[in-house]
Amino acid sequence: MRKLTIAAMISLDGVMQAPGGPDEDTSGGFAYGGWVWPYDDGTDAMGGAFTRPFELVLGRRTYDIFAAYWPHVVEDAPHRYIADLFNGATKHVATHHPETLEWQNSHALGPGVTATVRALKRGDGPDLLTQGSSELLHQLLATDLVDELRLLVYPVLLGRGKHLFDDHAQAAAFRLEESLTTSTGVLVSRYVRVGEVRTSAPPANTTPTGEPA
Repeated sequence: MRKLTIAAMISLDGVMQAPGGPDEDTSGGFAYGGWVWPYDDGTDAMGGAFTRPFELVLGRRTYDIFAAYWPHVVEDAPHRYIADLFNGATKHVATHHPETLEWQNSHALGPGVTATVRALKRGDGPDLLTQGSSELLHQLLATDLVDELRLLVYPVLLGRGKHLFDDHAQAAAFRLEESLTTSTGVLVSRYVRVGEVRTSAPPANTTPTGEPA
């Protein structure tokens, strides 16, 4: 059984739109593209998400952005190692036009996206990793397909834009496995799915707010 990990850069208010540049995704009038770079201090950009073999699961918009960039990274570029990983990895893409997937090792997920991802998880091979792709992530979170969250939370409020979590995300409990804070205040955390959400009444000697009675 393969694991599916969401790796995402988000603001304090959960926005994940266009972290990489001003023209990355301006849909909805989003004006803050490139908001992660003022906080870049050289810390691993995805909290170790790329240290093990993986296959990518991508929405079409993110795929097109990546396909226009990663195959063209020059040999001595700082992020050449990521380019090599992404270019070599198998890419599973949510798209209505599979015939236009020209980036090497790219395959369409087909019309039943979540069913296909569920089948991929049951198969053999490297774990599955998402990048960007907010609309696809909403589908994966709504159908309880996510095993791990690797979140980089930046100390900024964006106010509007595409969010990682929407109202359709299925309730689930996660355990914090790792956490670090960069020199610029980015919180890098890894959460592992552990089961259902548990609830209980407060202990008899406390108030509903948790204060001692």
